Amino acid sequence: MNKSSELTIRIYYEDTDCGNIVYYANYLRYMERGRTELLRSLGMELSAFHEKDIIFPVIEANIKYKQSARYNDLLKVITTVKEISGASITFQGDIYRDETLLVSGEVKVACVKYSTGMPKRVPAEITAVL
Repeated sequence: MNKSSELTIRIYYEDTDCGNIVYYANYLRYMERGRTELLRSLGMELSAFHEKDIIFPVIEANIKYKQSARYNDLLKVITTVKEISGASITFQGDIYRDETLLVSGEVKVACVKYSTGMPKRVPAEITAVL
């Protein structure tokens, strides 16, 4: 699987702690944006699945912090589909400043029927393009 997308994010003051360093949990937000933009680039809108009673909650996240980003940095978030299995999709998210890898992580989302909370097979329309 090599479907991927690239998203540029500017670090604003609101993204940082009192030392002007990006607050660690914000990297998960950037990875979320990367996943959404990857799906959008492939012609899929999450809201269309919500209308079909399907949601994709995060069920696992593993992040390695290598270096910090700071106020006003321009970051590149590269998101790749790593694995699709029955009822889940695992995404790789790598965040760079210039050519330096700052953060690397994997996030697994489950495919869930919203009305019941029960897992559901990833729809064929998603697996066909991922």
